[in-house]
Amino acid sequence: MYEKTILITGGAGFIGSHYLNTMVPRYPRYRFINIDLLTYAANPANIHIARAPNYLFVQADICDRESMAQLFEVHTPTHILHFAAESHVDNSIERPQAFIETNIVGTQILLDLARVHNVERFHQVSTDEVYGSIAEGVPPVSEDAPLLPNSPYSASKAAGDLLVRAYHRTFGLDTVTTRASNNYGPHQHTEKLIPRFITTLLSGKNVPLYGNGLNVRDWIYVGDHVEGIDRVFHKGKAGEIYNLGGDNEMSNVEITGLLLRMGGFGEDRIEHVADRLGHDFRYSIDSAKAKKELDWEPKMDFAEGMKATWDYYASKA
Repeated sequence: MYEKTILITGGAGFIGSHYLNTMVPRYPRYRFINIDLLTYAANPANIHIARAPNYLFVQADICDRESMAQLFEVHTPTHILHFAAESHVDNSIERPQAFIETNIVGTQILLDLARVHNVERFHQVSTDEVYGSIAEGVPPVSEDAPLLPNSPYSASKAAGDLLVRAYHRTFGLDTVTTRASNNYGPHQHTEKLIPRFITTLLSGKNVPLYGNGLNVRDWIYVGDHVEGIDRVFHKGKAGEIYNLGGDNEMSNVEITGLLLRMGGFGEDRIEHVADRLGHDFRYSIDSAKAKKELDWEPKMDFAEGMKATWDYYASKA
């Protein structure tokens, strides 16, 4: 008999697979059911614990209400960890409808089923992008900052976050939400900046740097993020939001320079391209709440994390 049956959505994605690889062996008394549609951004090969007795994979679409209702009836999850999302900003600019369907409608379907089946906790995995662009020199934002999303992606995630809040306030559903800064690490899809630049350099091509490259992001190693998720999942207060940042703000041009040095390349390998539409200048979040209340903090040294990331993609080249 398992203590918990945790429904993991999007567990074949970058962050979800790292979570499963860490937590399935850590919690042998929990049953983990991974629901993933296996879109282009998912890779089941990244799940290294697929043969664990407390793990089950089901290919399914969270936007298909009927199939999800059947899944709940069969597996009776006690908890939900909702990773599944369309997440690439460029794609959201080109085809926003897919983001509305997955990040809003899919989330609402899961919330409905969680309420009907008396799920004990619904954990929404979100992003710092919902806060919008932070001006230079402004302190990092806390969880009570207004939501000011600027891309179809971040707007759809903000809408999902607000639905989670509403289901807690209206229906009494036990919910928590985590908002992380930019993740990096092995297994990330190569559409994202760091793996894209590493694989591009290794293939002998120039890296396409948006605009002047001065846009700033806070970077967190994926392993630190999943540890923060685990802490909030177990100890976070119902209805609360927790920022999980890496305390490591760098501009895109600084990231590019670091990668060039790691590979022994010169700045002639940079190709400046037209800036992204509506490109947010800076993301910066304050994680003091999670640090104080949950005794969590990022531990991975950035240089070490970047080396591990570079070595992973180099081994695949």
